[in-house]
Amino acid sequence: KKKKTALPFLVAFAVAVAAVSSPHCLPDTMSASASKKEKPHHHELAVGASTATVSLYGATVLSWKHKGEEILFVSEKAVLDGTKAIRGGIPVVFPQFGPWALGPQHGFARTSTWSVASTANSDTACTTTFVLQDNAETRALWPHNFVLTYTVVLHAEGVLSTQLQVDNTGDKPFDFTALLHTYFRVPHIKNVTVSGLRGLTYLDKVHDGKAVQEESDVISITENVDRVYMATGANEHVISNVGASRERTKADHSTATTKTDVTVTKTNLPDTVVWNPWIEKAKAMADLGDDEYINFVCVEPGSVAHAVSLGPGAQWQGGQRLTLSARL
Repeated sequence: KKKKTALPFLVAFAVAVAAVSSPHCLPDTMSASASKKEKPHHHELAVGASTATVSLYGATVLSWKHKGEEILFVSEKAVLDGTKAIRGGIPVVFPQFGPWALGPQHGFARTSTWSVASTANSDTACTTTFVLQDNAETRALWPHNFVLTYTVVLHAEGVLSTQLQVDNTGDKPFDFTALLHTYFRVPHIKNVTVSGLRGLTYLDKVHDGKAVQEESDVISITENVDRVYMATGANEHVISNVGASRERTKADHSTATTKTDVTVTKTNLPDTVVWNPWIEKAKAMADLGDDEYINFVCVEPGSVAHAVSLGPGAQWQGGQRLTLSARL
């Protein structure tokens, strides 16, 4: 009898290792929980020890993992069938932040189906660009011609960058507000702090939009918080104790902390929204679990305090860079 050789196994193993370690943007996949009438596609990115998942519905980044640690929060009750804005991840807000007389709250970008325009890979990063162009549905709400270009860059060293570009392709100017509604996953909200806000003026939406000056070096979330920090300039924000690699249980995470912080670096997004609905408002949200307010904080770079005016043929860009760091 011929001796069995391990060569087929070794070849298969080598191929598997190469597939895992090489930077790549995978083909779009169907959502397992999508409805029968239209199943939103998911686009996967991977490089080094990092992965990301983006839904073409809203170009919403659903997941960002580094070394197995999930950094973004998506509600267990989030609707993922393309019938409602996704509760969690990084929804793209455009052309209106907040309530909108012409259409849905936070605009239509997060509830529109985007397309993949391009992908690019290197040894250190994986880049995918998504595009949304005006169509009959958007013009019925907002009669303007535009192209939105959203670029997601996953870096191997624990960095995620997202940039939104707005092009006015029509013959008349328009005004808009825009924001990246980032939900950060945390083991417990009471152990989270946000820095880089001291001295800034914010509009307190919980108290009828009252203007308040921030006096704290770091802020903690101990109640319903909905603040628009304005004219932040070059301020970076550091969010402590983000991520959670283990399944959440009340016993394990009641006082849990992580050793991971994230630094939010903004480009041409002058405002920052800090939000957590707390107990009563969480209970009123159908797509958020009653106690899930414990497990996220939203720190949202945007241009929302004052509308951006964009003339015919003009272009605007704004983005964020999220950098992970480990505390000893």
